Amino acid sequence: METLLLAVAAYECQRRPELGPGLPGVKDALGELFAMTVKGEAEMFDHLGFGVTDFERSTRFYDQALAPLGINRLFTVPLERSGGVDVTGYGVERPQFRISGRGDTSGRLHGCFLAGTRDLIDAFYAAAMAAGGRDNGAPGLRPHYHEHCYGGFALDPDGFNVEAVCHAPA
Repeated sequence: METLLLAVAAYECQRRPELGPGLPGVKDALGELFAMTVKGEAEMFDHLGFGVTDFERSTRFYDQALAPLGINRLFTVPLERSGGVDVTGYGVERPQFRISGRGDTSGRLHGCFLAGTRDLIDAFYAAAMAAGGRDNGAPGLRPHYHEHCYGGFALDPDGFNVEAVCHAPA
């Protein structure tokens, strides 16, 4: 899942040039993964979501942690439409990341958000820590992915690994 999310983020970086150049130095395996995750100009995912154990605590965390990336809460589903379960969605133009109050997601979940600059990664990480997140990798270069990969990692209130990544050169 981690590699898949990295590939989708990298694809987005290449598709939207304002986020930076392509991925110099990325091995062919990642290019092959692009072919598996996207078809032409279409995105593979409409949205991803998972259940959290404390909806209010998690929305406070994500509201604050994602704001530096320009990702905001765009909608909350009325309880009468969700079977009484709290559901909200985050995004830039449309809600591509959703959480619900079902609390039924477990395991080693990892989500990665794309940022256009390294400064935004630093701001994401600081906001995540201020929002009660726990360190899971301070912002820095991740050359084992490629020479320009810069990311920061935080654990959300449920212990899920939340990353922000920038693929552009400094």
